[in-house]
Amino acid sequence: MSASPYAGLDLLETAVIVLDSARAVRHMNPAAETLFELSARETVGRPLSACFSEPAEILAALDAAEKQNAAVTEHDVALAVRLGNTIHVAFTVREIEAPVLTVLEFRQTDQQRRIANEERLAAQQQANRQLIRNLAHEIKNPLGGIRGAAQLLKKELDDPGLREYTQVITDEADRLQGLLDRLLTPHRLPQVGELNIHEVLERVRSVLLAEFPNGLAVRRDYDTSMPYLYGDKEQLIQAVLNIVRNAAQAMHGAGQIVLKTRIARQVTLNRRRYPLALTLQITDNGPGIPEQIRETLFYPLVSARPGGTGIGLHLAHTFVQQHNGSIEFESQPGCTRFTLTLPINGWTPLDPGK
Repeated sequence: MSASPYAGLDLLETAVIVLDSARAVRHMNPAAETLFELSARETVGRPLSACFSEPAEILAALDAAEKQNAAVTEHDVALAVRLGNTIHVAFTVREIEAPVLTVLEFRQTDQQRRIANEERLAAQQQANRQLIRNLAHEIKNPLGGIRGAAQLLKKELDDPGLREYTQVITDEADRLQGLLDRLLTPHRLPQVGELNIHEVLERVRSVLLAEFPNGLAVRRDYDTSMPYLYGDKEQLIQAVLNIVRNAAQAMHGAGQIVLKTRIARQVTLNRRRYPLALTLQITDNGPGIPEQIRETLFYPLVSARPGGTGIGLHLAHTFVQQHNGSIEFESQPGCTRFTLTLPINGWTPLDPGK
């Protein structure tokens, strides 16, 4: 029995699809089946559209390779696969035995994109923290002087109307002081101890339902086999609470939030490999995050809500980062999902001052 002419391709870790001259699938190696969530048995002999919902960029690359009679490589292309998922890949088109066969070789780049985004956001957050600390310390002293002067002035005034104005100054000074204190809150190391993540989530759920008693449903989808986590319980409660409270406010207290926990294995966080990690997904069916703030969502003082301070998600990101974890989100109208990934053990808290 003769060996398959594609046997060598089946040994590759990269995903390979071979097309015939009519651009129908001639062969798909096991790596491609895994990456694209397809079966070669169902795909071979069918057109390229059987693999991808919108293969326009691949077709354009095929046209370019045929016209130039040379290999064509595309970087960071978003592909909609048949089950509705979107993956990011780099791919190369090569013609062999032209024009009989064309080989498409794919390399998934989602992991590289995630690491690059984490590093970019971490660097930006570090710069933000330094700026906030410097700004807060510059503001606190004159703010205290303004408040003290308003209190002294209030004692000297007999007119109740004028005394009311001084009270406004005092109240606004207190409000700004509170804002500065919240901005400076994360600048301490986590107080690490053993904790059950589901106790954290139940505490958050109780607080949220007390704040929004009418029309809000908080559904649990817990992996009860989850091992204990090492972390700062109060910081994690605050991080999760800030996210779910934002969701509830966006839905005006009427909608559904799902808290889902799962185990992830062999996860890379902050360029370190962990055998076990927790993934916590917080999903709501609200209106979604406005497109114009998505790139800066975790920056301080960025908010889509009128009257919002934009500190909640900044603190959530900072607390998760101090636990050597990552926080990501995806959003569209009707479904917004935040995913927190935290190492279960074997980590050292990051210094928030750096």
